[in-house]
Amino acid sequence: MTKKKKKKEVTSFSRHIATALLVMVLLIGGYSLLAEQSGSQKEEISLSALAGEIENENISKILVKGDTLEISFKDGTEKISKKESESALTQTFFNYGVSQKKLSLVDVEIENPSGFAYWLGNILPFLLPFLFILLFFWFIARQAKSSALQAFSFGQSKAKIIGPNDKKEKITFKDVAGVEEAKEELKEIVDFLKSPQKFLDIGASIPKGVLLMGAPGTGKTLLARAVAGEAGVPFFHISGSEFVEMFVGVGASRVRDLFKAAKKAAPAIIFVDEIDAVGRHRGTGLGGGHDEREQTLNQILVELDGFEPHEKVIVMAATNRPDVLDPALLRPGRFDRRVILDLPDIKDREEILKIHARKKPLSEDINLKHIAERTPGFSGADLQNLMNEGAILAARNKRKEIEQDDVVRSIEKVMMGPERKSHILNEEEKKIASYHEAGHALATAALPNADPVHKVSIIARGRAAGYTLKLPIQEKHLYAKSHFLDELVIAMGGYASEKIVFGEMTTGAENDLKQATSIARALVTRYGMSEKIGPVSLDEQNEMVFLGKELGMNKDYSEEVAALVDKEVSRFLGEAYDRSKNILEKHRDALDAIAEKLMKQESIERVEFEEMMAKFNIVKKRA
Repeated sequence: MTKKKKKKEVTSFSRHIATALLVMVLLIGGYSLLAEQSGSQKEEISLSALAGEIENENISKILVKGDTLEISFKDGTEKISKKESESALTQTFFNYGVSQKKLSLVDVEIENPSGFAYWLGNILPFLLPFLFILLFFWFIARQAKSSALQAFSFGQSKAKIIGPNDKKEKITFKDVAGVEEAKEELKEIVDFLKSPQKFLDIGASIPKGVLLMGAPGTGKTLLARAVAGEAGVPFFHISGSEFVEMFVGVGASRVRDLFKAAKKAAPAIIFVDEIDAVGRHRGTGLGGGHDEREQTLNQILVELDGFEPHEKVIVMAATNRPDVLDPALLRPGRFDRRVILDLPDIKDREEILKIHARKKPLSEDINLKHIAERTPGFSGADLQNLMNEGAILAARNKRKEIEQDDVVRSIEKVMMGPERKSHILNEEEKKIASYHEAGHALATAALPNADPVHKVSIIARGRAAGYTLKLPIQEKHLYAKSHFLDELVIAMGGYASEKIVFGEMTTGAENDLKQATSIARALVTRYGMSEKIGPVSLDEQNEMVFLGKELGMNKDYSEEVAALVDKEVSRFLGEAYDRSKNILEKHRDALDAIAEKLMKQESIERVEFEEMMAKFNIVKKRA
């Protein structure tokens, strides 16, 4: 223990003692004040004056309480007096000259206190301060003991444990939708936990680790809990960041404690969420040999190697950054299984929506399949948020059921943020925004490889002053070069529209240019779709996890190639702008019609937009 820490503890103890003494003084003073106030409520008279009042026949009653006399006068007033403790009351009055006759007219009543009340009244004023002091020292001892226990428990695991009989927290495979392949892969884990002997009899090794990989919100934690729920085993849940502390060795100690507790509860599942917090690449040259994260990772590796076939403990981990994990974690014998969780397709999204709609009152007109069609790219967490936003919107409008329009409006809120009603455009800005979005929408409608327009709006949402919402007709996993070229034309639609109509550009095209540049650079450096560069990957977007690693890396192509990449990116963007400008100039009447409609009603839905395009002979195949 350091001198600074000892000094701090002594100061804290002295502060507690001073506080206790102050409280004790206040209690004694308060008690004395109350005693004085209770005694001063009635006027006190002397025995000689009381004898005179008895002789004058002004007294109706005398109540004797020990040495205290409570006197009731015939006129209703009450006073108190003190009798002589050495002699009887009647003898005292005779000594003061009160006749027997006058005394007999007074009702004298003697009230003997009970033994307990008498002793309590006499002892409590002295006992109370001592009791308080004893209570204070007991509290100090208890705090000291608690601090000592906390010091010893500092290295204990902070894992949350969900028991197999916890019905409130238990989750099974029927509560998880959209990951059928992953569930099939994990059913073997469930079978092993339920009946491990049939695997051991045939000589099969126990899968020590299962790594769940997928985008955020795809249900990795939910699926791990479902495995424990299906198998009916304890579920130890901890985040990777909970191992790491400012003191070296604490993380490793918590790892040992966690695995020790899981072995006692075997068969069991240990689930480490966001394992990349402690499982990243080692040996970066920073932090030295006493880096806390590396010590924790080393202990995890040791514990995984220490598992024996009869222990029946399986480690599950989740990450959305598998590329940054240390190779030692991923080798066979540690995380043997790797389960990938993709974003759900249209069928899976419908099933997920049904799960999240179980406890919500839905109107008869709601169509979850239609909602699933309008939410491509949504994860399970996004869909849960979508249904929750729909319920909030229905409650805000004081309705008892969730309607289709509530969920449809919530899609835009989840995708782009809430409406910014305070963001009011003046007439000139409204016209610019209308032509900008009309340029995007018209380019989308005129291009063969573009997805159909679902909505065009100049109502500000999130950070966007307006938006053109286009959704795919069907799920796609592979994209051709023609698709990206059309996307570049659409991104340049707003920029080209402003240039054609107003002769100059505004800052409204900033995000469009960022998106277009990103697509063009990906065509050149990632997808090999540039004829001049050829089929080679020049992607610089490597995951630079550590400063040391980043400083040690060199660019793997020359400055001449880098200049050629820049020229190709500029060429793609220039050609996209020219194509977009030609489309808008060719259909200028349609551009003006869309912009005027937006200036009047601020948004255009899919059906109305397609009817407008049909009038100008711009027709796209509808789903």
